[in-house]
Amino acid sequence: MFLKIARVTLFAILPTEVMLAVLLVSDAALPRPIVIAAELVVLTALLLEALVLWRSYRALRHDGARRRTALRGAYEQLVPEKVRRIMGFEAKGMVSLVLWVGRRRHGAPPGAVTLSYHREQTGLMFGFLFTCVIELVCVEILLRSLDAPAWLRAVVLALDAYGILIALAIIASCITRPHVVTADELRIRYGAFFDLRIPRRLVAEVQHRRTYNEIGMIKADGDCLVLAANSQTNLIVELGETVVAVRPLGRREHVRVLRFFADDPSAAVKALRPSRDPAAIGIWP
Repeated sequence: MFLKIARVTLFAILPTEVMLAVLLVSDAALPRPIVIAAELVVLTALLLEALVLWRSYRALRHDGARRRTALRGAYEQLVPEKVRRIMGFEAKGMVSLVLWVGRRRHGAPPGAVTLSYHREQTGLMFGFLFTCVIELVCVEILLRSLDAPAWLRAVVLALDAYGILIALAIIASCITRPHVVTADELRIRYGAFFDLRIPRRLVAEVQHRRTYNEIGMIKADGDCLVLAANSQTNLIVELGETVVAVRPLGRREHVRVLRFFADDPSAAVKALRPSRDPAAIGIWP
C-alpha cells in the first residue's frame, strides 16, 4: 500500500516542483503562503519516498543482500521499470553528447569492428532539429508580440530547449553507439534505446538483403526482431539458439532472427563470417 502511494506521489511531485521552480526563476508574483505550502507538500512527499525506500532497503538487507544490491533493489521497487528505462535513455544520451564532442565511441574495445548505422537517418534528424530551433524562435516572437507574461515565456522556452537537447542526444547516441563485432560477440544497438549482446558462437547465418519499407524503428515479428534506420534494413542474422531481447520499455522478446541496418553491410558480413567455415556464412543475393 505504501509503495503504491509513494509511486503516485513521485509522479505528482516531479512536474509540480519543476513548474514551481520555473515560476520562481521567471520572477512570477506568487503569494508567499502558496510557495510555503507547495514546498511543505513536496517535503512531505520526499519524506514518504525516503521512508518507503528505507523500508525496502532494510527488508532486502534482512534477507542477506549486500548494501549496494539492497539499495539498487529498493530503488527498483520504488521506481517502475519503464520510468527507470526512460531515465536511463536520458542519462545515456547526455553521455553520448560528451562522447560525440570528444569523437569517441562507446563499447568499442581495441580490435573490434564497429558498424555505423546513422548515415541514412542523420540528415532527417538534423532537419527535425532545425525545425525545433525555428519553432523556438517563432514561438518566442509570437509570445512577445502578445505581451505574454515572463513566466509563460520561460516555461515554453525551457520545454523547447529541452526538446532540442533531447534531439541532439538522440543523434549523438546513434553516432557514438554503433554495432560492434568482436571475437566473442555481436553487439547490436540502436542509440541509447536498444542494446543486444549475442555470443558469436550463436551466429548461424548472415545475409545481405535490403528492405526499404520497414514500419517503425524497433519491432518484433514473431521470432524476428527488426531494427530499421529510415525505414530500411539490409542485414539478416539467423541464430542457432533463441535469445531474449529487451525492447526499449522493457518488454522481452524471444528471437532467433535479427533484421537490422548497417551503413556498410559488406563489412558486416565479412566481420561475422566464422573462420572455421567461411562458406557457411556470408550469403549475398
